Amino acid sequence: MKKLNELDLKILRRLTVNARVPLRNVAEGENSSRSSVNQRLQRMIENGIITGLKYHVSPKKLGYNTCTFVGVRLERGSLYKEVAALLERIPEIVECHYTTGPYTLLIKLYATDNNDLMRILNGTIQEIPGVTATETLISLDVSFERSIHIPNQPPQ
Repeated sequence: MKKLNELDLKILRRLTVNARVPLRNVAEGENSSRSSVNQRLQRMIENGIITGLKYHVSPKKLGYNTCTFVGVRLERGSLYKEVAALLERIPEIVECHYTTGPYTLLIKLYATDNNDLMRILNGTIQEIPGVTATETLISLDVSFERSIHIPNQPPQ
């Protein structure tokens, strides 16, 4: 498999924002030809970088080898919006949930390795004002992933 280059990454960024954008528009926006963009997309699909019809990007194929769930405790639950806005600036965080239970927020993030995870936790998340504690759970493997079930009939 060829490594991803800058153009591949630009194409991925554009398509993860809007997977329905015409390839012509992607090509024009990146000063490339439509056929070149299409070939790159096909190569990424064949190599498992893009999965599914929504162009899901495999984190491991991009070098993110550590998937982590982090429970975040805050001084006050009312800080969750401000803290969530700061967490949203951390590109490795892919989900953030305001929760009940022992944590105010539960986040999912991807790191390249454990050292990168420590950098994100110690140097970024735990430095956010209002964060009092974190608890980290490292995912060893994904048993399954799926989209939400689409019922045969709309809910009543």
